[in-house]
Amino acid sequence: MLLSLKGSFPSAILALADGTVFIGNSIGAQGTTVGEVVFNTSLTGYQEILTDPSYCQQIVTLTYPHIGNYGVNPEDVEADKIHAAGLIIKNLPLLASNFRSTATLSEYLTQGNTVAIANIDTRKLTRLLRDKGAQNGAILGLAAGEEVTEARIAQAVAAAKAAPDMKGLDLAKVVTTAKPYEWTESEWKLGEGYGKLQAPRFKVVAYDFGVKKNILRMLAERGCHVTVVPAQTPAKDVLAMNPDGVFLSNGPGDPEPCDYAIEAAQAFMASGKPLFGICLGHQIMALASGAKTFKMQNSHHGANHPVKDLDNGRVSITSQNHGFAVDLETLPANARATHISLFDGTLQGMERTDAPAFCFQGHPEASPGPHDIGYLFDRFTALMEKHKNA
Repeated sequence: MLLSLKGSFPSAILALADGTVFIGNSIGAQGTTVGEVVFNTSLTGYQEILTDPSYCQQIVTLTYPHIGNYGVNPEDVEADKIHAAGLIIKNLPLLASNFRSTATLSEYLTQGNTVAIANIDTRKLTRLLRDKGAQNGAILGLAAGEEVTEARIAQAVAAAKAAPDMKGLDLAKVVTTAKPYEWTESEWKLGEGYGKLQAPRFKVVAYDFGVKKNILRMLAERGCHVTVVPAQTPAKDVLAMNPDGVFLSNGPGDPEPCDYAIEAAQAFMASGKPLFGICLGHQIMALASGAKTFKMQNSHHGANHPVKDLDNGRVSITSQNHGFAVDLETLPANARATHISLFDGTLQGMERTDAPAFCFQGHPEASPGPHDIGYLFDRFTALMEKHKNA
């Protein structure tokens, strides 16, 4: 059975900044939320998507029609709270069935004070976003028994038009940790749960621009004892820790305003410390190298993106979540492209030729998504091993 057969959820309104309006049902918290509306093509992983800090101030549309069928649980989270500004789906199954499930998606959204809408034509919305590009929107979740009126629709449209533009927003310092902390939890295994780092081989300092927990787990799985630091931590403080390597995490927003992170990345590359960047970290490393970034017309969100490794021709299916990209044509002479997207040819990876530093645009920890590109974590540990013994 689907939500459309139930009829017991309150009404909700989704409005886009161009005036497009959808009427559906509220499946989360009551109230209004605004953000940039994007679509994600992942078939599973809605809980990881909701808790990914990279979705800060974004309303996520899931293109797969049935969302919520396996419920939620305390383990499949990428942060300590829901970071997505809102959720848009087509059908919410009435039954959630999974041996790990502890709550339904609707309960989770309500508990997380997240406004969400279901029972709308997500195919129509996705085509609109694909053709026009991501745009701001608002979801208005009405109270039980409240009717959709012209006044309420006008309120939703006005909220969408008033939402801040993502370009120029520094959100890394919004979602980052308030203070440093140590990380030793490793990857999850069926029947065992999450593991624990037993024999640390490397000391890594990770910048939290909106880091996902599974990234930290994959570092720990490879013998890295990780110290996570706030986004605005000066490079000199990190270098004083004498790490074997430095990691620049994923995160939300526009990379250009993150001057503090760009300066830090420049200092690390000048120091000769191995440096690895993912997503926003990739963009920051590129900017620190002298390249330029741009706001994409069609952003990348999903777990089915083919990426080509230019060194060996290998094609990997990857998880992606970004609305900004590095301009391939602006790479300086001391940087070279290592990966490109086979969807649109945009830059997916680069490395410096004069420093032990490389980066990747997608999410190689694949939470959710395939694990094809996980070898980049091995490349990072090999780089640290090489320079540790040099």
